[in-house]
Amino acid sequence: GVNIAYLRSSAQSLAKPLLPATMRRPPRLRGASSPWLAWRSLCATASAIPIPAAPPHQTDPLSAHFSNRPAARDPAVVENLTSTLRALFASSPSHPRAFTLLKSAAFDAGLAPGALVDAVLSAAAGPHSGSPVAAVHVSLLSRLLTSLSRAGRASAAADAYAHMVARGVVPDVKSRTDLLVTTARCSSARDALALFAEMRGRGDRVDAWMFDALMRACVKEGMLEDAVRLFDEMPGAEIEPDQRVYALVIAALCKLRDADRGLHLLGEMKEAGFETWDFTYRSVVDVLVKVGRMEEALRVKDEMLSAGKKMDVVLATILMHGYCLRGEVEKALDLFDETLANSILPTNVTYGTLIRGCDQAGMTQKVYVLYRQMRGQGLLPSSHEFGLVIKGLLCDKQWEDAVSLCVEMADSRLPDVFTYNGLIRWLCQQHKLREALNLFGKMKETGVKPSVVTYNSLLMGYCEKGCMDEAVKLYSEMPVEGFVPNVFTYTFLMKGYIKKKAFDKAYALLDEMKQNGVSCNEYTHNVLINGICMSDRIYEVDEMLKNFIGEGFVPTTMTYNSIINGFVKAGMMGSAFAMYQQMREKGIPANIVTYTSFIDGYCRTSCCDLALKMLNNVRRKGLQPDIAAYNALISGFCHEGNMSHALQFLVILLKDGLTPTSAVYTNFITGYKDLKMMKEASKFYESMIKEGIAADTVTYTTLIDGFSKDGNVAFALELYSEMMAKGNIPDDITFTALTHGLCRIGDIDGAKKLLDDMRRLDVCPNALIYNMLINGSLRDGKLQEAFQLHDEMLNRGIVPDDTTSDILAGQKSPED
Repeated sequence: GVNIAYLRSSAQSLAKPLLPATMRRPPRLRGASSPWLAWRSLCATASAIPIPAAPPHQTDPLSAHFSNRPAARDPAVVENLTSTLRALFASSPSHPRAFTLLKSAAFDAGLAPGALVDAVLSAAAGPHSGSPVAAVHVSLLSRLLTSLSRAGRASAAADAYAHMVARGVVPDVKSRTDLLVTTARCSSARDALALFAEMRGRGDRVDAWMFDALMRACVKEGMLEDAVRLFDEMPGAEIEPDQRVYALVIAALCKLRDADRGLHLLGEMKEAGFETWDFTYRSVVDVLVKVGRMEEALRVKDEMLSAGKKMDVVLATILMHGYCLRGEVEKALDLFDETLANSILPTNVTYGTLIRGCDQAGMTQKVYVLYRQMRGQGLLPSSHEFGLVIKGLLCDKQWEDAVSLCVEMADSRLPDVFTYNGLIRWLCQQHKLREALNLFGKMKETGVKPSVVTYNSLLMGYCEKGCMDEAVKLYSEMPVEGFVPNVFTYTFLMKGYIKKKAFDKAYALLDEMKQNGVSCNEYTHNVLINGICMSDRIYEVDEMLKNFIGEGFVPTTMTYNSIINGFVKAGMMGSAFAMYQQMREKGIPANIVTYTSFIDGYCRTSCCDLALKMLNNVRRKGLQPDIAAYNALISGFCHEGNMSHALQFLVILLKDGLTPTSAVYTNFITGYKDLKMMKEASKFYESMIKEGIAADTVTYTTLIDGFSKDGNVAFALELYSEMMAKGNIPDDITFTALTHGLCRIGDIDGAKKLLDDMRRLDVCPNALIYNMLINGSLRDGKLQEAFQLHDEMLNRGIVPDDTTSDILAGQKSPED
């Protein structure tokens, strides 16, 4: 190995005249690939100080040596390094090649960090081991620490630092800052904080750069409280915060929503003479917006613009969000228009903010306009925002546009399962099952996996239309597709069977549900109880209730209200009162719904005087009658033809601060229609539209029936077109009224065309409609068409009644 004696003899021999080249012994060949030999060669070159230096040895780039090469442990290697460094230090304590040699030993030869430190300190000490370490050698070790840190060798840097401290060497501030940065980046901010605390605990000098590096690491890792704490410790360390530190702590405070202190430090930063960055201003504006202090946010924005900064899309979007949070969406839209006028291009975030704000404000048309404007600029909303666009179109009953838009964007994967589910559910609720099934197919085609909610919505659609065979088929497919039916699945099926009056099948589902481990909830029990109450098996409800209670079901006010309402609808007022008494005995409180059922029952049985007594009883109990209670009384008086009393209750209703519903208006329209006062009925309809109350299918059907019977079939057809345009689907009663009107004026062909509309709308004609068409055809002498209608009736599964036979036999007309 290389030692001091060898170096000295080499230096002496090199000082002698050189031998002729022909007399020199050729050099020994050695393995040039050995990293140790390459490093030893560097040591030998570095040791020959007094003579002219040889050309520098070419080595691989340092990055080639950043591997997991095990550290050299050979004592001879450390001894050679120490000897060479000692020779260099003897020549000059700050010899420039000392660091090159040390760096090569660290990165090329892979010496352990502690060995590197020991080599430097041993070489520097010389014969006097107790001598203090010279500043030049501290500087050399500091440079080594910086190199290790900046090379990302956090573990080696930490080991080197620990060894230096143990040997009484304190590296300079710059190298310790580098160590803190690499510790935070390669390990964690928490480890860097612990290291910093250790430095301060020993009394080592710290500076603003250290605080800056640590605060930056803390903010990056979400340790915002620690970043603020570091800022608060700076005065104790006698360090003044600089521009970067102010910006960091303000950003941290704003993320912590400490608007007061963030605002205070912004002012302090400006007073200290530091230029405030755009990002800092935006951070303060953002936190003020989020805590609802919009006026202050606008003031800070004005200060920013006064300081020569410019409004950008980020700041504008923050302010738009603030306006939306305050419900001032119009101001947000005005600011949006202003940014466009100033050629500030909006981003996805800008449009998303406005779409959510307009959705919250119920501005559904504007939501769609913003979406189209966004797409025109080549931007895409998020799936959530796209779902809001679809929701807005459905609220405006533009379901065709909603479906079309969903299909249009399906390939972009923008509609997610939630968007599809919302649209499919709406379509099923509106009895548009065919469209829902088409969308379901598109959903699977584009790779969006349905959920159990999707299947439940389709089940609901099948059950609402009475298509129980298709519903059961879909139900059986669920386990095959990996979906486990839940309580809502079974409840929808039960409701479907109840609607078909197949109560035994509905009840059997309850047992199947329990066998499959699905717990029955309160809603399911109440569906079954309500179902039997609405059927002709109301007499079985008491036993059913006892069975459910035996299984652990706890009846509620809603349960008893369903039973009482069932008895009321069946005209069994005595049984309804008995159930009310049972309810009271069990300590279950009655509510306004309970009493409204009795009011409705008395009105249905033409006992409006008893209904009035019940209303007074409700008031004595301190309950406020709701719109349903008043509507029951109005309905009762309208049914009796007592329109003056009905109008009195309309006045009372308005005085109580209640808003009439479409049902209230429809009752008045029905009352006047029954009295053949269609002019008055029209006035209520016009008032209804003026008040912004949407007419439903029942309202339109009542008016169509009234005007058809009054001979004004043309106006009835106008109402039919209007209801279709507004998204109200006619039912078989609507078509019955229209068919009756057209047949009465002899327009049999027009009446037959209604059958096409019924097919298109999936509305099943009833026997009465066919009877009128058959009779009209016979009156026109079209015997063949009459029998064709009869055959069509049979093919569609509509059972002819006695009237049908009488018409065909020529005995009777249904209009007689």
